[in-house]
Amino acid sequence: MKDNNITRRDFLKTAGIAAAAATVAACTSKGKAGSSQTDGLGEMTLRKNNKGEDIAILGYGCMRWPTFPPDENGQKEIDQEAVNAMVDYAIEHGVTYFDTAPIYLQGKSEAATGLALKRHPRESFTIATKLSTQRGEPTRERSLKMYYASFENLQVDYIDYYLLHSIGGGDDPMAKLKERFFDNGVLDFLVEERKAGHIRNLGWSFHGDVRVFDYMLSLHDQGKYIWDFVQIQMNYIDWKNAHTRDEEEVNAEYMYNELAKRGIPVVIMEPLLGGALAHINDHFAEQLLTREPQKSIASWAFRFCGTHPGVMCVLSGMTYMENLVDNVSTYSPLKPLNEEELAILEDIAQEYVKYPLIPCTACQYCMPCPYGINIPAVFAHYNKCLNEGFINEDTQSEQYRKARRAYLISLDRNVETIRQANHCIGCGQCISSCPQHIAIPSQMRRIDIYTEKLKRNG
Repeated sequence: MKDNNITRRDFLKTAGIAAAAATVAACTSKGKAGSSQTDGLGEMTLRKNNKGEDIAILGYGCMRWPTFPPDENGQKEIDQEAVNAMVDYAIEHGVTYFDTAPIYLQGKSEAATGLALKRHPRESFTIATKLSTQRGEPTRERSLKMYYASFENLQVDYIDYYLLHSIGGGDDPMAKLKERFFDNGVLDFLVEERKAGHIRNLGWSFHGDVRVFDYMLSLHDQGKYIWDFVQIQMNYIDWKNAHTRDEEEVNAEYMYNELAKRGIPVVIMEPLLGGALAHINDHFAEQLLTREPQKSIASWAFRFCGTHPGVMCVLSGMTYMENLVDNVSTYSPLKPLNEEELAILEDIAQEYVKYPLIPCTACQYCMPCPYGINIPAVFAHYNKCLNEGFINEDTQSEQYRKARRAYLISLDRNVETIRQANHCIGCGQCISSCPQHIAIPSQMRRIDIYTEKLKRNG
C-alpha cells in the first residue's frame, strides 16, 4: 500500500472486494451459467413464464445493493465490486431474474445492475425494471424520458419484464392510476413497445386498494390489456392478513388465487416482510429450528412462497453474500412445505399479527427525509426490540431494567442521534410515498414518546 493515509472508505472498499472475492472463490467453480453444480447443491428450481420459458424461482431484488457509509449529504455510493461478485455468484448458481427500478438506491440501482450484468452473456439473465412514481405531474414526456433512461442505465436494447410500478396507493388510488398510465397514453405506448419487442413481458406491481387490483384484472379479462405477470407482496404473515389495516386492503391469498386462476404468473416481493421474518422471536424460531435445525429461519419464508405453483419468481433483496448463499441453497432445489408445516406457519402468523409491529419493509421509498430522519432504521429498531421482548411495561421488574438499557443502547448504535424519531416535525411528506400506508409521523411520535419514557425511568 503506497499511501499510508488510506481513508476509511478506501479501506472498506478494499476489504469488501477481498471478502466478496474470497467467498465466491470458496463457493463456486467453473460451470455453465444457469446451473448449480457446486457446493453440493442440486439444480436451481425453475418455473415457467407465460411463454413457456424457464425462470429461476429465486430472483435478485436490486433495491438493496451493498453501499459504503453515507457521505455528509446522506448520499450512498454503491460498492460496485461487491455487486459484481454477488451477480457472478448468483448467475453461476442459476439465478436468472434481476429486478430493479429507476428510484432504487437514490436512483443508482439501475446503472449498478447494468454494469454487473453487462459482463455476462445477454441470454444468461433477464432484467425487470419499472415505470416508477415521479415527483410532480406524471406527463407522457416525463414518463417516456424515464422509460428510455432505463435502457441506457441497464445497457440493453430490450427489457425482459417491465412493470407499472406500485399501483393502488394514494388518497384516490383509482384516479392516481389513471393519471399515471391511462390518461397520458403511456400504457398504450408500452403495449406498442411490447409488440415491437422492446419489452418482452408487461405487468405491474401492486400495493394497496383491492379495487385497483380487481380493476386491472378486469381489463385483462376483457382483453383490453393482457398482463404477462403481476408482482405482489406475499409471505406467510400476509397470506391471510392484510398487510395494513386500511379498510380496502387485501391479503396475499386473495391476490394469488385471483392471478393463479387466470394463469397470470406471480412474482413475489417482500417474502421476508422487509427482513422481519428472518428474525422472528425465540418462541417462534424454536418451532422451526426443531424441525429443520440445519436450515435458516429465513428459508421457511422462501419455501412458503415457492410451495405455491403459480409463483414464477420470488424476489430477495440480498445485500450480503451470506444471504445470497442461503437463499440459493433453499431453492437448489426447493423442498415444498407439507400440510403440517404450512399449518405451523399459519399458527405463527396468527400470533405474530397480535404484536403492535410497524409494517415497514425498509423499501426506502420514504427516503430521503428532508429533516434527516432515518425512517426505516427507526422502525426496524423498534420492531426488532419488540420482537425480541425488550419492550416491557412493568417498570419495577428486573426484566424491564435490562430491556430499557438494551433498547436505549441499541438505538444509539443502530440510528445516529440526529436521525432518530424525536427530530420528526410531522411534515407528512413521507406518507404518500409509503406503499404500506404507514402513518409515519404519528408512528414517529409514538416511538419518541416511548423512548423518552424509557430515558425518564432510568
